[in-house]
Amino acid sequence: MFVNSMPRYEILSEEAMAVLDRGWRRIVSEIGIEFLLPEAVEVLRSAGQIVEDENRVRFDPEFILEQVAKAPSQFELQARNPAHSLTIGGDNMAFAPVYGCPFVREGEVRRDAKMADFENLTKLSQIFDELDSPGGTICEPEDRPLDSRHLDMVYALQTLTDKPYMGSVTSGPNAADTIRMGEILFGGREAIERAPVSISLINVNSPLRYDDRMLSAMVEYVKAGQAVVITPFLLMGAMSPVSLPATLTQQMAEALAGIALAQTIRPGAPVVFGSFLSNTDMQSGSPSFGTPESGIGVLCTGQIARHFNLPWRGGGALNSSTVVDAQAAYESLMTMLPTFLAGANFVMHSAGWLEGGLVSCYEKFIVDIELLRELRHEFTPVVFDDAALAFDAHTEVGPGGHFLGAAHTLERFRDCFYRPLLSSTDNFDRWSRRGSKDATARAAEIWPEKLAAYEPPPLDDAVRDELKEFVDRRRIELGD
Repeated sequence: MFVNSMPRYEILSEEAMAVLDRGWRRIVSEIGIEFLLPEAVEVLRSAGQIVEDENRVRFDPEFILEQVAKAPSQFELQARNPAHSLTIGGDNMAFAPVYGCPFVREGEVRRDAKMADFENLTKLSQIFDELDSPGGTICEPEDRPLDSRHLDMVYALQTLTDKPYMGSVTSGPNAADTIRMGEILFGGREAIERAPVSISLINVNSPLRYDDRMLSAMVEYVKAGQAVVITPFLLMGAMSPVSLPATLTQQMAEALAGIALAQTIRPGAPVVFGSFLSNTDMQSGSPSFGTPESGIGVLCTGQIARHFNLPWRGGGALNSSTVVDAQAAYESLMTMLPTFLAGANFVMHSAGWLEGGLVSCYEKFIVDIELLRELRHEFTPVVFDDAALAFDAHTEVGPGGHFLGAAHTLERFRDCFYRPLLSSTDNFDRWSRRGSKDATARAAEIWPEKLAAYEPPPLDDAVRDELKEFVDRRRIELGD
């Protein structure tokens, strides 16, 4: 887990924050938020909120603030290997790979995602220390039945890695399956309620609506004390107005309303203020990612979440490119650099995102790991002390000399500078002799090498057998 102790880059003035505050209050009180799950509506009605047209809730803004204040500012996320447990919040930044892609790209081939791809990407997430979690639906394996594939995915996340994982959110029963599998892995309900063992993405069906499937999953997780990332899904011009201030206001209204519901169900439930904010290409109508607007949105969201003392999710290596090229790289940096500047606590889509999130790409995965490595290095404070001044090296070399053979250099050359995983510093002749390979071609060699060296983390055979038995039994039940 990376601790970002650098100063936060905040761009909202007190006046701007006051404008946004007035805006979200008007949305929740005058327009309201729809909750398409009767249980959720009843919880809010019982708490004194106004319900109209069966599922639209108009909130007292002060009620929302009272409930949001009950959420922890940070919480522990357990891993089955305690060395990989995370603290979500504060200066901590946790990174997870791409999520939700139906397709995979491997070299020049773009195809439907398979379970083998899911397992490969999960293994890569275990291999690279830059990733703190394998995430959840790293890709959508179309070769497994839709009604039971969540079992296969959670089983892979639990057994192929020993890092914290994300749960299934496509229905309440699927969330219940994830919870039960967490109980098996960690030793019972008490163990998983002591600190959450899963963190799951609850998307708002923006604008201003929570659908029944996401809500039913959210309710299951919150009741079990598992962490949820409550995230408005905002593409400006489609799911929100084209104005960035209006979109930030909507994001606050939607996220705070969902967090208030979670705290009403279970005060102190671990929640994350989520942000997935970008814009629509107004010429084509296509979603755009890695844009300046999305980067500004990340910076603003960090400041907003800190205002409410909440851990937050945002950013990632987002881009709209169809291949691993310069566009994919610079658009990813356009979002990932603000992610570090703003200090996001939980970062999804950190590795492998391509083609607007439709594709999980092996080569892009490696490119993004390099980007993460470099940014972590860049955001690690430099130590300034007398030893760092290397005065003895100046004494040894003197005016007009060089430091290549100095004692100070020889003692430190192995680790004094960042050493790339992917980037090349070869001159032209050497680069040509090595096959004239660009970054994408080099990435295509790295990921198979890493997978070949993968070793599964140890897991007690009895626990593995119990998990497998549960998956097999539930698969039969769902098939029936």
